[in-house]
Amino acid sequence: MHRRLWIQIAAAALLLGLAAVLINNLAVNLIRTGLGLSFGWLARPAGFALAETALPYSPSDSYAWALTIGWLNSLKVILSGLVLATLLGVAAGAARSSGNRLLRRLAAAYVALIRQVPLLLQLMFWYFVGFLGLPETPVGGLIGLSNQGIRLLGLDLSVEFCAVLTGLAVFTGASIAEIVRGGINSVPRGQWEAFRSLGLGEGLGMRRIVLPQALPAILPALTSQYLNLAKNSTLAIAVGFADLYAVSDTTITQTGRAIEGFLLLLLSFLLLNLLISSGMAVLNGLVLGRLKGSR
Repeated sequence: MHRRLWIQIAAAALLLGLAAVLINNLAVNLIRTGLGLSFGWLARPAGFALAETALPYSPSDSYAWALTIGWLNSLKVILSGLVLATLLGVAAGAARSSGNRLLRRLAAAYVALIRQVPLLLQLMFWYFVGFLGLPETPVGGLIGLSNQGIRLLGLDLSVEFCAVLTGLAVFTGASIAEIVRGGINSVPRGQWEAFRSLGLGEGLGMRRIVLPQALPAILPALTSQYLNLAKNSTLAIAVGFADLYAVSDTTITQTGRAIEGFLLLLLSFLLLNLLISSGMAVLNGLVLGRLKGSR
């Protein structure tokens, strides 16, 4: 017991010492450059336009507002990606455990292909081949496809957003499919035989009996994939989507405030990942509590 306590104290002291060294190096470098640490530039006009904004924005607005718009754009693509990746991953994972041979092979081919190709290449494919390859036709009505933008139920989406969203959802969905398959395989075979003996179909039995019992095995690994999707969203800069990383990169280039810019970027993604982790921890607790209550 005492040995474990001393190991923890030593580890904490090591981390504090490392943090002190890094902070000291930062202070020394700031003194050498003569810049100091300042965030006053956030109130200055940004002077650059953004192709996609969730709220009204103009180049005369401040850098702080430009970064806020970028954060909202990141949030939009991340939340949408989480939903689509989960739906795709659960469907593919269930298909891999299906009794239908064709579904199993199609799902296995999807997972094998997508997991072998780097995400950056997939984003470039979806942008240059998938969406810019669409015909140049006016987009109108409730649904429309064009290389100038996508209209879905009256909602106008840029091709950059659609390319990033599709790439993130397809790439992360393949990993989620393997997680779901592993969770399904962890459910005792007796549960499968039980719902079949009751006359339930494969689809209904999967939704009502198997998946709820597989959730405790799925959720911890699912959290890691959600966090990976949030971090991978920074690759959106490759297709010109104005997410937080892209706006921060432009801001740092114009102001020369690299340290402050990266600190804000780090804190923003730290906050976002903490929200995702906390939300999944709450969901995991609810699922475990419900399973214990049903026994």
